[in-house]
Amino acid sequence: MRRIKQMKVRAGMTASDLAQEMGEAGVLGAGRFGAAVDICSELFSNRQYTNILSLAGPLVPAGLRQIIRDLLQAEILHAVVTTGANVTHDLIEALGYGHTVGESTADDLALRRRRIGRIYDIYVSQRAYERLEKEAYRILAEIDEEKRKNMSTYELLWEFGKRIRDSNSIIRTAQKRNIPVFCPGIYDSMLGMNMWTFSQTNTLMINPFLDFSKLVDLSYEANKVGVIILGGGFPKHHVLAANILRGGVDAAVQITFDRPEAGG
Repeated sequence: MRRIKQMKVRAGMTASDLAQEMGEAGVLGAGRFGAAVDICSELFSNRQYTNILSLAGPLVPAGLRQIIRDLLQAEILHAVVTTGANVTHDLIEALGYGHTVGESTADDLALRRRRIGRIYDIYVSQRAYERLEKEAYRILAEIDEEKRKNMSTYELLWEFGKRIRDSNSIIRTAQKRNIPVFCPGIYDSMLGMNMWTFSQTNTLMINPFLDFSKLVDLSYEANKVGVIILGGGFPKHHVLAANILRGGVDAAVQITFDRPEAGG
């Protein structure tokens, strides 16, 4: 058995140095963090990997938007599978509405009177959602009606990306780089609600099988598949299910609050 090496913190250490110390300790959270850094280094440097990012939870409003966008811009990521929330809030940022630091213990009735929405301790102006609805209707109406009869979410989001001016947008960058952003649970979001209300008086039919076929083909044709899973839930299961036919992924990192005994 290998003896655990005690970690040392030195003046001038880089993040890489600290990760190496954690990896050499090799146990508990520090050891897993060090191993995750090594895996990510392999995924990002080895061009044989097709890398898929799985995003659950409100990670865009929480501050990861620019990092995700930069990974897409550098073509380090080759696909993203995400919740409707992250797509929604990328669009909200693109429309010029930011997210602000709030209080998790705030009085929600008082916030409602001030027309502020809350995501735990993140605040969003209700005006942002009103603007999102108007822009979503405008963009959807611009898409050819014949195309709207049978669309995947990644094609739909590329259409949004074509019409977004914010160069820091995840959706715009993905469209520019021809990288699919899959959103299997797009209906579970404010953007999804806008799409549904639009569909009540206009043609709009989202076909999830088109998304899954694209993701399966992308995975099956890859030399190697690497996955970074932030959170769990629908996006994680979607990615892993798409890789069943090739025998699973080749490398993965998961960061989650899910507990293993509950199946997470």
